[in-house]
Amino acid sequence: MSSKKKSEGMDRREFIKGAALAGAGALTLSGLLTGESEAKEGAPRKWTVEADVIIVGFGGAGACAAIEAHDAGAKVLILEKQPEKTHYSNTRMSGGIFHSPDPTGDRAALKEYAKAMFSGENLPWKLEGEEPEVSDELADAWAEYSPKNIEFMRKVDPDFNAAARGSAAFPNFPGAKASKYASVRSTYTGKMSYEYPTKDLPKKEKMAGEAFFTCLKTGIEKRKIKVMYETPAKNLVVGKGKEIIGVVAQSGKSEITCKAKKAVILTCGGYEYNMAMRKAFLEGPGVEGWAFYGSPDNTGDGIEMGMAVGAGLMKAGKAAARIITAVPIRHHGMKMGVITDSVGSPNSIVVDSYGERYAAESLITDDPSRYFFYKEALKFDITKLLYPRVPSWMIFDETMRAKTTVTYMAISTVGYGFVPWTKDNLDAIKRGWILKGDTLEELAAKIKAFSENRNLMDPSKLSATVGRFNEFCKKGKDEDFARKASSLAPIDKPPYYALPLYPGGPNTKGGLAANAKREVLDWKLNPIPRLYTAGEISSALKFVYQGGGNLTECIVFGRIAGINAAALKPWK
Repeated sequence: MSSKKKSEGMDRREFIKGAALAGAGALTLSGLLTGESEAKEGAPRKWTVEADVIIVGFGGAGACAAIEAHDAGAKVLILEKQPEKTHYSNTRMSGGIFHSPDPTGDRAALKEYAKAMFSGENLPWKLEGEEPEVSDELADAWAEYSPKNIEFMRKVDPDFNAAARGSAAFPNFPGAKASKYASVRSTYTGKMSYEYPTKDLPKKEKMAGEAFFTCLKTGIEKRKIKVMYETPAKNLVVGKGKEIIGVVAQSGKSEITCKAKKAVILTCGGYEYNMAMRKAFLEGPGVEGWAFYGSPDNTGDGIEMGMAVGAGLMKAGKAAARIITAVPIRHHGMKMGVITDSVGSPNSIVVDSYGERYAAESLITDDPSRYFFYKEALKFDITKLLYPRVPSWMIFDETMRAKTTVTYMAISTVGYGFVPWTKDNLDAIKRGWILKGDTLEELAAKIKAFSENRNLMDPSKLSATVGRFNEFCKKGKDEDFARKASSLAPIDKPPYYALPLYPGGPNTKGGLAANAKREVLDWKLNPIPRLYTAGEISSALKFVYQGGGNLTECIVFGRIAGINAAALKPWK
């Protein structure tokens, strides 16, 4: 994936000249974001390609939708912006974890647990997330489909399997126990298509999103569903009755029109690498205050196209996010994130810009707190008018450096070659991505000179913080934040290191408004005819998040979108 090709996706005006607006006000909010996305009204004189169902985006949700639509008798076409050779979706780059509750669990309890995750409306102490008008039906769909997730995947490809991983991450939620909630990790007995750059990885590290996506890609290939790679969708085509009848896409130097006889399904991910949307939706100190470690081709295209035809948004500022490191490798002008699950390891702590701890480090990487720890990191000092925890700093010593790799080597941005990293972390130190000091005072001075620290680091505070933490390690008890005793080990072997940490993670979650049928909704919650969606572009998990939730909704809501789209009668 060349940087030139990535950047070309940002300039769309030349492809949409002369397009008619899809109705009054269609560009009101979308135009404020980018000023580029429009919708074309009326069928062209001649369509370039035709299908019953057109799916925009070939990730987990798009693949599941395509498989179900095909199996229901529809002719399916998938439009994918990435080249086939370097087709790295968030699904493929993920950890391959998804939810698959025991089918013998209580279905009513499962619905209640799902509703608590989606909206919290059945919790006496909280109400947030999806609109109550849609959350009940979303939870009902989750309860019906999620216990069949492993069965569906194995039916798609018998070489797929799953290993037990965990149970309900929110044991105090209604239905947590009776639903027999469970999460699993994808495994694969056949040959996976991608060779990892590091050959000596433990077997368990290879059971990642590669296994999950290999299963779905095999299902697509067996069904001979056509995938048009390097064909980014640009605009939706609107019929006379305001229904969606097709897609305008770019194929090479040519603009093509793709007729969707039944429906279009948007499954093209979130807005992690859309600068305008980041600025509009994410809280914090500007676009530099965030980083993501998913696909840099997630640029909010589907959200933009949906808004141009009147789609509403739900919780657009939500993200599955903790604090992670970022490196100065830029895509669309933004730093790339690196998964940083080593945070909270022995011989390390996390401090704010001044050098003080502010939370138990285990909260940053534990499931489920890791997926909304960014809220803690984004605390705003209302007197000094700054974000003292962006960036935060992981402080560690030579003991940890030598025995713990800061990131995962097999998945995410490192596993797929976007970011170079070595198992011993030394290359990152050489590049200056990890700061190094022979003493804590020298390390503090380097942090203070780091531009984004804004000259806030106090060497005496950092030294005192480390000293206090080391005393806790001797006692075997963190008296400040009750960090897990098993993770307590002192920071006492020089040299010392500091890694900057920013709010971020795999993906955004808020986006297009959609119901349980996966129909895209307008601002009044009315369906936009013949337009469907699934995946993180329209995630249902807008209150809280349990690890593996994104892949789960790829299966559940991708399947539902495909089934319902295929069931429509063709337009005339």
